[in-house]
Amino acid sequence: METQSACVIVSDADAHYARATAAGAEIVIDIADQDYGGRGYACRDPEGHLWWFGSYDPWAAATA
Repeated sequence: METQSACVIVSDADAHYARATAAGAEIVIDIADQDYGGRGYACRDPEGHLWWFGSYDPWAAATA
């Protein structure tokens, strides 16, 4: 069982999600607003690895 995943910060999570679903990505968690800020979703690649894409950037908030 996989217990890790990559987290990738994107500037527009909704546009990224739209491209991923149009390309046939296996969506594991649908895009949604997150309690900690931003929006995100999770998908699985053809090799079975889990990827999280979201717009929340904790480092940007710290420097603002």
